[in-house]
Amino acid sequence: MKAIVYTNYGLPGVLQLKEIEKPVPGDNEILIKIIATAVNSADWRLRKADPFAVRLFFGLTKPKKQILGGVLSGLIETVGKNVTRFKVGDLVFGSTGISFGAYAEYICLPDNAVLDLKPENISHEQAATIPFGGITALHFFRKADIKAGQNVLIIGASGAVGTAAIQLAKHFGAQVTGICSTENLALVKSLGADHVIDYKSEDFTKNDKTYDVVFETVNKVPVSDCVQSLAKNGVLILSAAGITEMIQGLWTSKFKNKKLIMGVSKETQEEISFIKDLVEAGKYKAVVDKTYSLEQMSEAHAYVELGHKKGNVAITV
Repeated sequence: MKAIVYTNYGLPGVLQLKEIEKPVPGDNEILIKIIATAVNSADWRLRKADPFAVRLFFGLTKPKKQILGGVLSGLIETVGKNVTRFKVGDLVFGSTGISFGAYAEYICLPDNAVLDLKPENISHEQAATIPFGGITALHFFRKADIKAGQNVLIIGASGAVGTAAIQLAKHFGAQVTGICSTENLALVKSLGADHVIDYKSEDFTKNDKTYDVVFETVNKVPVSDCVQSLAKNGVLILSAAGITEMIQGLWTSKFKNKKLIMGVSKETQEEISFIKDLVEAGKYKAVVDKTYSLEQMSEAHAYVELGHKKGNVAITV
């Protein structure tokens, strides 16, 4: 089968299309023919080992996992003898977790992987882009105990996590303010944001408004500025924080009595099913900026790494 393989950390050019052995499922596994995947921030950060701490978990001098790709949509081709949850011919979508491996024509995943049947009302490319941002936003909102009527500020509202966060916050009954660039104002409004701030022309820290939840999705705004916009008993979510921001956040939460939520989102089957139901009900839509072929993976990585994509970038396998 074809797969995108990288044997060294570095620029997008380290991603190479190669022929490798097709996997064979075990008794408790399913073999999925991947029809689409996506390029997310986790993929390009692992590719270039940014931050350096990535190497401590994924290989000090070279990557241990040589096939990236954490999301997929595809067709179940074979099932192990003990599999009862899915059957041959099922169309599924979901996440591969930290095992990655979706930059390929086939993948084997356990029967209990974070997968569900693909929503019938969207394409495979759209389905593949949903899990990363959708599960991340849902995980953090649940930890923040989001409630109807709360005011929520989403920083980076036009990105993968941001576009998901807008839609989920509205579903939970919140009043949403999104921060994005001039070019993305219309997109953010179309997803349901009640208010939109153009960061190129307005500094949100100087409008005297406070929010019950501040969701920083892109690690571009100082923690101190986020805290300044928190209401009393407000919650700060740092879903993309680096080491420095984590330390600042912990310091702030300890000495300013602000609730801080950060870390890595935990993916569950229930979360992917929750989002699937919203998609099928027409209450959540995938936002796909561009679609590339598997052979164009290096180009797709270069584009995503620029940090200007609208929503997600899909890959047709």
